Amino acid sequence: MVSSMPSLPLRTRIGYGMGSITTGTYGTVPGLLLMPYLTDQLGVAAAVAGLIVFAPKAWDFVLNPIAGRISDHAGESARRRRPFLIWAGLALVLLFAAVFFGPHNAPVPAAIWVLLLSLACASAYAFFQVPFLAMAAEITDDYAERTRVMAWRVALLSFAILLAGGASPLLVGLGDGVTGFRIMAVVMAGLLLLGVVGAWLGTRSAPNRRDESASGTLREQLRIVWRNHDARALGGAFALQAVAIGMLLSAVLYVARYLVPVPGAATLAFVCFVAPVMLCTPVWRRVGLSRGKKQAYVLAIAVLALGLTCLSTSGTGELGLVLAAAGLTGVGYAGAQLFPLAMLPDVAAEDAKRTGENRIGMISGLWSGIELLGLAVGAAVLGILLDLGGYIEATGTPIAQPDSVLWAIVLGVSIVPSVLCLLSLIPLTRYRLDEAMRAKEAKPAHSTGDSAEDAHRE
Repeated sequence: MVSSMPSLPLRTRIGYGMGSITTGTYGTVPGLLLMPYLTDQLGVAAAVAGLIVFAPKAWDFVLNPIAGRISDHAGESARRRRPFLIWAGLALVLLFAAVFFGPHNAPVPAAIWVLLLSLACASAYAFFQVPFLAMAAEITDDYAERTRVMAWRVALLSFAILLAGGASPLLVGLGDGVTGFRIMAVVMAGLLLLGVVGAWLGTRSAPNRRDESASGTLREQLRIVWRNHDARALGGAFALQAVAIGMLLSAVLYVARYLVPVPGAATLAFVCFVAPVMLCTPVWRRVGLSRGKKQAYVLAIAVLALGLTCLSTSGTGELGLVLAAAGLTGVGYAGAQLFPLAMLPDVAAEDAKRTGENRIGMISGLWSGIELLGLAVGAAVLGILLDLGGYIEATGTPIAQPDSVLWAIVLGVSIVPSVLCLLSLIPLTRYRLDEAMRAKEAKPAHSTGDSAEDAHRE
């Protein structure tokens, strides 16, 4: 398969991918630490803590399409979205740190502070994330090039997850109680800032491949997008996986504290999970280019589900088994992140090309909202599982938990997420755009091999 579209410069691919340092950090740290912060430091009940984590993401589900529509109407140039990156990004940095600097001696005021600041933080993130996502459908109109761009994005995303997920528990350990969480918040705010500035500067010379204008009311455009069966299929699959990943992230610290109480277990698990993501993304990229994004995505989901199932070994308390399962999960997660991110711009750009109207920002907003809502639902489901198991909240040192809680942790980190991933294959079977785009891009004259230009780009 070859394409007549010119490839993007390496600096643009990397520059665009830098935004994933922000999205990866913000997507990882609250999911990993906010529930334990609420239950073990502020004394908030597990079910309530899960709802607090859920609420900002539910708000984002509503706000993100609006943010996308606003960025669609921001101007005629494709670079109209770049100002959102810097201004919303800077607000995100400040608000994220503020979440952990509220009252902490009384559960009710502390819970209200975290809830309100998290809502403000989510609002800033919406106006960063959505324009950032939308740019992927505008800087290139090439089927294969989007996979290459997203390979850089996933690589930098996994770097951010590795750094944030691995370092944040260690940073929390540098101080006693709430102090440790505040040290972590300041350092992670710096990492968020790196991604914001990097994406803003790195996309200065990004081209514009779209000239459609935005029109119509938000309700009308949402109705049209809902009728797009490819958008529904891809969004449904990714939503179920987001719930699974939300449960996994929220359960990691509980696994390290109550099932595998080895010093540094959470950090080791994160390294074993994310390192394969960084190593396997180039491999998944080649699989996608040769077999198509959808087929490769299905394979990645199967590997991810297998890895999650193997994480049930956390119930044995054996660190080696948990780390091996985390590594296998990371292999599947690499592909399960790469391909939907590469398929989303296909859906958005094809919609714009077919209708002549630019709904790219709004579609990206829906996607981001689905992802964040799914992650939040995952945290909420885990909170409910822990509450049903009889989890005992604390305001400092973790308390010994009953066996029913230990089983709830195993279900939350392994079995339920694995089932959700397998269920996500059902809506994915209805996705048809990939076959159509591969047929359109293919050229008989090159059926015996890749062109020299494509080989050079690879």
